[in-house]
Amino acid sequence: QVQLVESGGGLVQAGDSLRLSCAASGRTFTNPPVGWFRQAPGKEREFVARIYWFSGTTYYGDSVKDRFAISRDQGKDTIYLQMNSLKPEDTAVYYCAAWARPGLPETEDSVSSWGQGTQVTVSS
Repeated sequence: QVQLVESGGGLVQAGDSLRLSCAASGRTFTNPPVGWFRQAPGKEREFVARIYWFSGTTYYGDSVKDRFAISRDQGKDTIYLQMNSLKPEDTAVYYCAAWARPGLPETEDSVSSWGQGTQVTVSS
């Protein structure tokens, strides 16, 4: 099972940028996707983005696709989430997530491994 450790959260102002990191260990040599979800207080966990390790193919949730960018550094076994033009509604705990194999849906219940989460707060 993959172990995930996030870093990079914090408090920023609206319009600022922030980059999250997720270091992965124990992953298999297939092409599973790794990505991000977020959960705001009182709301369900929401898919943000994911990337396939080898192909680099990316997918985004509709609310972030023009502002966020996911990338990976295969040599460091780390993925990144570059968040630009942040809005107060982006405030949430951001969780790194790994799926066990390619082709699984972008849903919370299809994820096999979770990180501990990192708080992102955007003030207006």
